[in-house]
Amino acid sequence: MPTKGDAPVLPGARAIARHVRISPSKARRVVNLVRGLPAKEALTVLQFAPQAASEQVYKVLASAIANAENNERLDPDALLVSEAFVDEGPTLKRFRPRAQGRAYRIRKRTCHITVAVEAVQVTRPAKKAAAKKATKAAEPKAESASTAESPSTEGAE
Repeated sequence: MPTKGDAPVLPGARAIARHVRISPSKARRVVNLVRGLPAKEALTVLQFAPQAASEQVYKVLASAIANAENNERLDPDALLVSEAFVDEGPTLKRFRPRAQGRAYRIRKRTCHITVAVEAVQVTRPAKKAAAKKATKAAEPKAESASTAESPSTEGAE
């Protein structure tokens, strides 16, 4: 079984918000939206998400990005949300009075939100333009070779 020391460690950072007063299932819906996205894009998605939990997840993600930038000296534009998960926290138990002396239990759930970001290589648009130029330069040579072959094959028949 591989241990933690065996895997190559990518530079990154994480942030945890504990005892957040929102249901874990509601927070997981929001966290699933941003897992695997680039960090800046994930912030934009969370900013416009209609769920109430998106504000809390936004804060945790912003904190993880700040940790990576300030503590690890990483470029915030080159960060990717590598892992994001929600664990269940302690449940606050309350009682609501009901008719005829009864009481119903109310469970106020909490959760722990964890977001980790890691640095990835940023692809430069200049490399793509250089690759396109190289393929365009190679295409005319291939076309001239194919036109030279076509008359010789017609004469052979």
